Amino acid sequence: MENNCDLTLLEPVLEKYAGQKENLITVLQKTQEIYGYLPKAALYLIAERTGRSPAQVMGVATFYAQFTLNPVGKYLIMLCRGTACHVNSSEAIARAITEKYGIEDGETTPDGLFTLKHVACLGCCSLSPVMTVNGEVYGSLTPQSAIKILDDIKAGEGAL
Repeated sequence: MENNCDLTLLEPVLEKYAGQKENLITVLQKTQEIYGYLPKAALYLIAERTGRSPAQVMGVATFYAQFTLNPVGKYLIMLCRGTACHVNSSEAIARAITEKYGIEDGETTPDGLFTLKHVACLGCCSLSPVMTVNGEVYGSLTPQSAIKILDDIKAGEGAL
């Protein structure tokens, strides 16, 4: 997939923010919206066009949980592993997802539907344990309710 990365899709974003170092996060967000992840070739081009070093761009891309450097499934599951979620059994939810869908942190289901990503904090501590699926927040989860949410999404895809 990396070799087929059409960098011309990124041109409007790069033109808008060319030379503006302070907008790096915005450029990375828009890049991820275009490709679904941050292709390495795009990161090098972003560095060149925003006046940053490739190391600086990569540092930002790897620091924030919202960014991913690998292609993801149609649905990105971000499972919070922060203190509140940990105390409220996020590990049991992670085990349930792994058992049901056969994916660990950073992996994608063979059908390309789900990618699981453990994150340090989603900022929804009062709803713990919590996960997001493509940005939609699901809180006060149990292993059973988390699986039901994912099963419902899968059913909606006509994949069950």
